[in-house]
Parts: sequence; structure tokens; C-alpha cells
Amino acid sequence: QVQLVDSGGGLVQAGDSLRLSCAASGRPSSNYIMGWFRQAPGKEREFVAAINWSDYRTAYADSVKGRFTISRDNARNAMYLQMNSLKPEDTAVYYCAAKGMGWNVATYEGSYDYWGQGTQVTVAS
Repeated sequence: QVQLVDSGGGLVQAGDSLRLSCAASGRPSSNYIMGWFRQAPGKEREFVAAINWSDYRTAYADSVKGRFTISRDNARNAMYLQMNSLKPEDTAVYYCAAKGMGWNVATYEGSYDYWGQGTQVTVAS
């Protein structure tokens, strides 16, 4: 069983930075993928970023490219999302997620098996 605990959200001003963390207990498989998704009020949950645990491949939504960086710490079995130059439109609940193989569907939330509880990020203008 895999459990994910995400944290690090908060209230910041536009242009500020935040780092989200996702602590994982257990691993979906020997080679797995972890990602971040977000859901703004009144909107569907959307893909933000993903990282392949075995080869460090990453993927980003166009809306966050160049501002957000996903990373991992194998020793801690943790994943991070460094968010810079935050904008009001980044306001959402951010969720970390994990899945087994299938990098080709890493942007698809339906392919993920495990989810964190979510952490609120609010960016004031």
C-alpha cells in the first residue's frame, strides 16, 4: 500500500515562490512515476508536472513551464515542486500522485493509482 502526504501550500503574493513536498510511504512498483495535479475552484483537476523515478524524465504543463520545477529525493522517497513567479491563476489545491509504469500517460490523472490529500496554494494579486 502506498500513502502520499503532500504539504507546503500557503498564501503568497504574485511573483513569490513556494515549494511543495510529497512524502511517500511504499512504492507502487520498482519503476514508477510521480506527478502533481491541481484543481482550481469550479474547474476540473489538471496536470501540472510529472517525474519518472528511474530515469529522471520530466514533463510539465505548458502553463507552468519555465516557472515550476519537479524533483525527487530517492533517499527520502519524496518529491518536490518548486514554484517560482507564482500567478493568481496558479491558485488551486495541489495534489501529488503516484503510479506504476506508463510514461506515455503520465499527464493523464486517470492513470494514477495513489493520491495525496491535497495542499492549498493561494496566490494573491
